[in-house]
Amino acid sequence: MKLSQFKFKLPDELIAQYPSENRDECRLMVVNARTGEISHHIFKEILDFFDEGDVMVFNDTKVFPARLYGNKEKTGACIEVFLLRELNADNKLWDVLVEPARKIRIGNKLYFGEDDSMVAEVIDNTTSRGRTLRFLYDGPHDEFKEALYSLGEMPLPEYITRKVDETDGERYQCIFAAKEGAVMAPAAGMHFSRELMKRLEIKGVERGFLTLHSGRGNYKEIDVEDLTKHRMDSEEMFVDDELVEMVNKAKDDRKRVCAVGTSVMRGLASAVCMNGHLMTYEGWTNKFIFPPYDFTVCDSMVSNFHLPYSTMLMMVAAFGGYENVMRAYDVAVKEKYSFGAYGDAMLVMK
Repeated sequence: MKLSQFKFKLPDELIAQYPSENRDECRLMVVNARTGEISHHIFKEILDFFDEGDVMVFNDTKVFPARLYGNKEKTGACIEVFLLRELNADNKLWDVLVEPARKIRIGNKLYFGEDDSMVAEVIDNTTSRGRTLRFLYDGPHDEFKEALYSLGEMPLPEYITRKVDETDGERYQCIFAAKEGAVMAPAAGMHFSRELMKRLEIKGVERGFLTLHSGRGNYKEIDVEDLTKHRMDSEEMFVDDELVEMVNKAKDDRKRVCAVGTSVMRGLASAVCMNGHLMTYEGWTNKFIFPPYDFTVCDSMVSNFHLPYSTMLMMVAAFGGYENVMRAYDVAVKEKYSFGAYGDAMLVMK
């Protein structure tokens, strides 16, 4: 497959700038991957497509307020700092992106907060934009993290062009988010409300969780036409015994296994055994999934509508079939579905 095969015309007005009023009341397109048939629903009607004993797998990663704005010492220049991950808790070292990068050199100090209450020193260059910061903070680690996060804002994708507001702290997060570490929300999971989760439970649909800390690499622009030459950034992930047992039993019982989101699909594909069953996994994955790809764990998936050329679109096309999915995206544009993290959803069934 070539990069150019994932081009389609997406009007700007179809990129959702705000979430739906209620989590489970966005639109849902259902695509039958065998027949190509498309039907239109409200998201909470997803309940109708699953039965007792089926398993839905969610990503329980938690997004932290990763985007900060500080000022450079002496010049006072405004610097955007994007926290990627903590490298060393004892020394308060963080891997970050800075913008504009050309103004930041090793030894520079950055000040955050109205009263410059947080200070960081640049101690290393990691990439053209990346730096390692050491935060100069005297106090317990929990207190430091609380102070640091109070200065940050939720890292909405750059295609959401409005300012972050107070509602994003709740809505750019799944209701079951538990394990901090992501800078990109698993958007498909954000459509599940407490009421819908309860109704699935009453129907007997089981829920399982893996953890995959989604990073900025998902938005990294692909700069090669030949997709085999693209390399994904590594993301930390965890698949435990409980999920393995649940998924493998469902497969043995010929029940459905549904990946809720591309991060879940990547995680499951990274932890699959030779026989198509799941195994425990703790580590990192940089798996890049694009057509053609043989999926052996899941027979359904939930995903948002993604932007042109995105790795997430490529994964959905691999699962649902390139022709099916690209045709469905044409329908989505014509029917004015909303795209992006705050947009509408698609359920692909095999």
